[in-house]
Amino acid sequence: MSPSARARRWAIAFVVLFALTGAMLLVRSQLDKAHVALLFLLVVLVGSAIDGNALGLTLAGSAFLLFDFLFLPPYYAFGLTNPLDWLVLASFLVTSIVAAQLLAHAQRRTREARARTLEVEGFSTLGAETLNAAEPVQALAAIADVIRATLDVDSCDIYVHRGSDTDLELLAHATRPKSASSPAASPSIGSFEPRGWTLPWGEIADARAVAIALTVHGRSVGVLRVTNDPRVDLAPGQRDFLNALSYYAALGVERVQLAADASHTAALRDSDRMKNALLAAVSHDLRTPLTTVKALAHTIVERGASPGDSNAVSIEEEADRLTSLITDLLDYSRLMGGALHLAPQIESADDLIGAALASVRGIVQTRSIRVTADAGSVVPLGRFDFVHSVRVIVNLIENAVKYSAPDAPIDIGVHRADDKLVVSVADRGAGVSERDRERIFEPFYRTAGAPLAAHGAGLGLAIARGLALAQGGDVTYAARQGGGSVFSLSLPAAEQPAEVLA
Repeated sequence: MSPSARARRWAIAFVVLFALTGAMLLVRSQLDKAHVALLFLLVVLVGSAIDGNALGLTLAGSAFLLFDFLFLPPYYAFGLTNPLDWLVLASFLVTSIVAAQLLAHAQRRTREARARTLEVEGFSTLGAETLNAAEPVQALAAIADVIRATLDVDSCDIYVHRGSDTDLELLAHATRPKSASSPAASPSIGSFEPRGWTLPWGEIADARAVAIALTVHGRSVGVLRVTNDPRVDLAPGQRDFLNALSYYAALGVERVQLAADASHTAALRDSDRMKNALLAAVSHDLRTPLTTVKALAHTIVERGASPGDSNAVSIEEEADRLTSLITDLLDYSRLMGGALHLAPQIESADDLIGAALASVRGIVQTRSIRVTADAGSVVPLGRFDFVHSVRVIVNLIENAVKYSAPDAPIDIGVHRADDKLVVSVADRGAGVSERDRERIFEPFYRTAGAPLAAHGAGLGLAIARGLALAQGGDVTYAARQGGGSVFSLSLPAAEQPAEVLA
């Protein structure tokens, strides 16, 4: 309430008091003391009702003095002839004060009940508006509008963090309906400093805007700001209500962020699906012409028609290299698309390593490969797809050949670790830097400073890990003591059949 309106109410109350006093003076001889006390008490109660406890108590004190001065003998003097009149005056004063206090308390309880009713209505409206909103941003706008209307402020803005805590983006803005006397508040964020949210309410009692940090699980997600002209004047109950609603606003901001992340993830998934489909289509279409080129080059080599035909050997080698690359692309696209067929069976680790060594005989040439296993233990078994597991070990051996010196041996180890069969391939190459140790398993990734001999598209390790994961295993990297790398393939282990153990 404005000071001018309050002054006008006080003036009216005292005019009524003095008018009533004048009217009672005209018929003073016909009035009893009880009549005067009841009429003055009525004025006190009306005053308390229209402007609260302060006006009621002031009217009670003024009526007490008028009662003594004008209606109790001796008249026009502060003093009493009859001592019992002190009891009348005291009773009137006490009754007036108690009645004013009780009325003020009842009014305060009524206002609190009305505020609680508005809060409950606000929460119910908030829930209904949030559920009816089709999009997260619309739900956030509904939350801002409910907060503004419930608190009866000029505007309510909700911002979300974009990067740093000071980089904020406006997501929802609710303002009081426009009128000739109250222009709409500006949604600009530049009118407040987005730091220092923990100021006590008493320190910002005269602020035109109040900002509250929106947090979810201890993480700041945005800012809620309410503004009002000339100042934000909220009762303690409204402050608690605003703090409670700010949590709903924080959940709304988090929902917007999650929706944006989900949309981005869906776009990436669609892009990845299109990429895999393109890789599969291109790989499939390239295999036929490459097969033709290889066959023609092989025919020319067998004929040996002229010295110039010696280039056909290089053509055949490069065709083999392209065929291997296309096979990798096709396998990776099938793996990512879930179209790769796996048939896990109980197999021996010795057979697995033997098949892998036979496949890389032409690659390793004269390089020394040492195979070690746990001494005195039975041949370990595993449940895996034999063909694709051989492919994984071949990829790991090819990787060791590419990234180590020609005269450096390659060590292959086999052991049982809990419920896993582990096959490790170790080399004495340069190793992998800390920042590359997880990225080396990404498709098409090549480490910096890779040797020229390490040609390829960077799919070997990605395919190896994908094939292992599809079988319930994994491919991991570890630095080798003394220099080099150790790549380990883990597959589900299997127990020896009872008849073999017997």
